[in-house]
This record gives sequence, C-alpha cells and structure tokens, in this order.
Amino acid sequence: MAAGAQFVDRVILHVAAGNGGHGCASVHREKFKPLGGPDGGNGGRGGDVILQVDTGTASLLDYHRRPHRKAGNGRPGQGSHRNGADGEDVVLPVPDGTVVLDSHGNVLADLVGEGTRFVVAQGGRGGLGNAALASTKRKAPGFALLGEPGEEREIVLELKSVADVALVGFPSAGKSSLIAALSAARPKIADYPFTTLTPNLGVVAAGDVTFTVADVPGLIEGASEGRGLGLEFLRHIERSSTIVHVLDCATPEPGRDPVSDFEVIEKELRAYDEALGGDRPLSGRPRLVVLNKIDVPDGREIAELVRPEFQARGLRVFEVSAASHEGLRELSFAMAEMVAAYRAALPPPEPTRLVIRPEPVGGGADFTVRPMGDNTYLITGDKPRRWLRQTDFNNDEAVGYLADRLARLGVEEALAEAGAEPGATVMIGDEDDAVVFDWEPEILAGGGEGLGPRGTDRRLEGR
Repeated sequence: MAAGAQFVDRVILHVAAGNGGHGCASVHREKFKPLGGPDGGNGGRGGDVILQVDTGTASLLDYHRRPHRKAGNGRPGQGSHRNGADGEDVVLPVPDGTVVLDSHGNVLADLVGEGTRFVVAQGGRGGLGNAALASTKRKAPGFALLGEPGEEREIVLELKSVADVALVGFPSAGKSSLIAALSAARPKIADYPFTTLTPNLGVVAAGDVTFTVADVPGLIEGASEGRGLGLEFLRHIERSSTIVHVLDCATPEPGRDPVSDFEVIEKELRAYDEALGGDRPLSGRPRLVVLNKIDVPDGREIAELVRPEFQARGLRVFEVSAASHEGLRELSFAMAEMVAAYRAALPPPEPTRLVIRPEPVGGGADFTVRPMGDNTYLITGDKPRRWLRQTDFNNDEAVGYLADRLARLGVEEALAEAGAEPGATVMIGDEDDAVVFDWEPEILAGGGEGLGPRGTDRRLEGR
C-alpha cells in the first residue's frame, strides 16, 4: 500500500540470482608440447540476491518503483587453469520488521534486527572445466560442464513495524499529537480525518526503560469490511506488547463518546484477529486507556464522567492532554512498566549458532522412476535435474558423460526393475519440460566404455 507515493509497506518483488559461468574445455599447448593435457578452468558462481535489515530504511518504496532485481552472472572459465570470476551479489536493504513471503503466502523469513540477512535467491553454481573432469579413464575430456541457472522467484515483502506500544483510536483522537508530545517524532498533525496515512513511530524514555510507540492510522467502524483505510495498517502493531486506546473527550461528532469509541475499536481488533488467526491475538494483549484532550472545554468533565466505566472493566485510565502535556509523565511510566514486565517474561535469547547439516550418505533415493504408460518413464530428482542443466547436448562426449553419471546413480537398474523394455521413452526432469531419451540397455554405460576422440562418444555414433 502506498500513501502519497511516500510510504509503502507491501510490495511484490521479482528477484533473479545470477547464472553460473560455463566451464572451459581447453588443452594446454606450447612449443614442442602440442597436447599438454586439459587446462580448462571452472566457471564462476552466480551472485545471490540478499535481503538485509537496514534501520535507516523506512519503507519499501524503492521496490515499489523498481520491482525487478537481478544479481550478476558468473564469468566463464578460461584456458591455463583460469577460473571465472564469481558474479556480484545484490544486497537489498529492507526496514527492520520486514516479513518475506512466497507467492503462496508462506512465510520464508521474519527479518528483525540491524544487519539480519536472508538469501532470497541463490546464484547458480559454475560449471567444471575439463581440467577438473579429467580422470584415469578420461584423461583429456573434450567437454566442460555448463553453469547452472540462478534461482528466480516472486516474493512478497510486508513491513510490520517493530514497536513496543501501539496507539489505537479514531482519526483525530490525538494519537499523532501524543507521539509528538512523548517523543522527538514530528508526525503530520491536523484536525481532519485521515491526517495520518502512514504509521508514526516514536522513541520514549521513562526512567531506565526506553521503548518505541506506534500509531495505527484510519481505524474506524467498519474498517474490517473495507471502510476508510481498512485494517491494512494493523500489521504494524502485531509485534507490540501493549495496546493503548486513545479516546477523544472533545469530539464534536454526534453519537460518539469515549465509551462507544472504545467498543468500536475493540470490535475491529477482534475482526482483525479472526481474519489473521495468529497465536498472539491483539484483543488479548494488556491495555491502557487514555482520555485525551482534557484541556478542551468540557473535555475534562467528560473524562471524569466516563473514567469509572473503564475502571469497572479493570482497565487503567489516564487523563491527559497532548497539547498541554498534562498527565504525560504518569502515562509514559505506566507504559514503561508494562513493557518492562513483558520483556522480563520473555525467555532469554539463545546465542546465534551456525548449524551445518550434511546431506545423509545413502539416506534415501536421489531420484524416482515413475511409469507413465506405453513404455514411457519419468525420472525426477535433484541430481538428474541438475546434471541435465550442466550438460552441453551439442557435444556427444558430454552426453555420454551424463549417461555414465546416471548409470552410476542407479538409473539403469531402476528402469529395469520398473519394467522398462528396450526402446523405452525416458523423460528426465519436470513432466512439462523434460529431456527425452530412448533407453537401449544393451549400450553399456557407467564405466566410460564409449570414449573416443575428444568431443565424441562411440555409443552415440550414427544416432
């Protein structure tokens, strides 16, 4: 959502990591050494797309204007064992409290704290050069592996402000004025509805406790049904530990009073909880009631009249004036007390640890064979899919190398066990974008028996 093209708290971002560079197929040559052995270098890794919390970034406006971001590609390898340079990473600064979701709405990361990073798209691996592919059976490979494409994805960024105390209330109840009086924040203030179109944040110090306060713009009756600004801004107080009702004791609107305003806002908070379905509902958090504008004629009288009503509900009530600062000291210390109690109840933070989980050896199949009918079989799995991307199908030796890799993985035996007959159609990869082979079990694979002149494979001759 954008307000005046200045504040954006939700964007759809298209990110593309860099592609890996291709490996190089080269043979060392110098005078009197026409064939000095393979010396092709590896391709460079593609750059990552990284999100990083920057407390100096206030909104997601830049990504609203430029929603496509791409990292650099890896450079190809070269002869004389020269590896290609890695692609440049793209680091995207996001505000503190940014939530990252995939296109289906699943949360990928919740970024809180200066410097917190999340790799949202990984760069493709660089292809191996023929020097790295040389073996006792294949001493001078006439091919290299291709670099893998970088990850591409569409993500949603949502900003949820990191505030300890949330101010809720009708437009023009004085929430922005209260933040300005309690802190050094200077929000836009005027006496008409929807003055505030962006959440305001202020830092308040009371005794030894320092905490942040945020307000919610445009919360009115029917907001849950789309009236006014709706409930969009309520995400900015989801992290708050304390909710403060700011009630206008000097409203000129007929049919409104502090008690009815309180009940309307409570109803809208419950509607938001029902829509969100989270484990920390807003309607269940500690509350304070602020009766504002007691400096206005009749304001103090109305505040004294309704105060017993809120106290009877077990709520702490403060009569204040944001204009004259009356009652603000008591209010700030009461908010600090509730924030301190919440922080004390939190479990101690665990130290950050880097957990390395190696892939299990022999812990499960690296591929699956699925019969598709009519002597047709689909092979899926990360390894076969990745090996396909690395193969140059214009080079017979590279295709033969792929066949050997698949055979060593156990694909040949799995096809036979699945009932495949000679001449079976074998598809590898995703069903709608698979590479198709004809399976001929009499052609040996797996041991490099088809080696011929560089760039060729005897098993593929005449095919």
